Amino acid sequence: MQRLVPVLLLVLVALALLSGSVFVVDQRQYAVVYALGEIRQVIDKPGLHFKLPPPFQNVQYFDRRILTIDTADTDRFITSEKLNIQIDTFVKWRIVDPRTFVRSVQGSELIAADRISRSLRDALNNEIAKRTVADAISGQRDEITESVRSKVNEDSKQIGAEIVDVRLKRVDFAPEVAERVYDRMQSERKRVANERRATGSAESEKIRADADRQREVILAEAYRDAQKVKGEGDGKAAAIYASAFGQNPEFAEFYRSLEAYRAAFRNRSDVLVLDPSSEFFRYFKGTTLSGAK
Repeated sequence: MQRLVPVLLLVLVALALLSGSVFVVDQRQYAVVYALGEIRQVIDKPGLHFKLPPPFQNVQYFDRRILTIDTADTDRFITSEKLNIQIDTFVKWRIVDPRTFVRSVQGSELIAADRISRSLRDALNNEIAKRTVADAISGQRDEITESVRSKVNEDSKQIGAEIVDVRLKRVDFAPEVAERVYDRMQSERKRVANERRATGSAESEKIRADADRQREVILAEAYRDAQKVKGEGDGKAAAIYASAFGQNPEFAEFYRSLEAYRAAFRNRSDVLVLDPSSEFFRYFKGTTLSGAK
């Protein structure tokens, strides 16, 4: 038993040294091996790796995935029109050089995010100062983000990081100028609306006048045609009457007298003051037509 104790102690020490010498690197990580505080090796291959046991060497892991900087705060910038706007952004970045990352920001993601945020504000300030509000909102938004991304990416190389993407989530006026700008936009919209109403009213009057003119022309032509047809009908009727009355003039005279009587005594209140021997009453005196039975 006395001989087994030292052997067991040696085995335990060997296992402890072995466990301190073996480490696993995940595919989502970088592993930086330090020797007495100095970087000895950067491992980016996933799997099982070996090192000297502590305190000779130790390992620090860094995330190699895409990280996000997205705060609730908005930054103010001044456009070329001297208007204050508020911009809310987010940044996608990742560590690409662990050695530089450790040496420049002590391997701290918080310090790196602060450096990137300051570089982002400077780049945005330079870009927005050269453009109008319309450009920042829609006109040149893609150009702004690409230019800012390139500038921030150049600065981020100094800390071993790469900027994957920069986006402007929201671009809005500062509160003190928003109401003034909206009033101006409303006035402009009203002016355009009034111009369009005036143009529409003029067009409607033009259309209405043309329709009235066409109506008068159509009515005049219809009246002309109606009078023409009526005249032709009256002419044919007169010819028929003349032909019929010409066959028996005495009967025609009698028929006209009856028509005159009918027209004269149409109403009970009609009164005629005439001489009883007047020719008007000739057929009331019992005169018979020639040839009448």
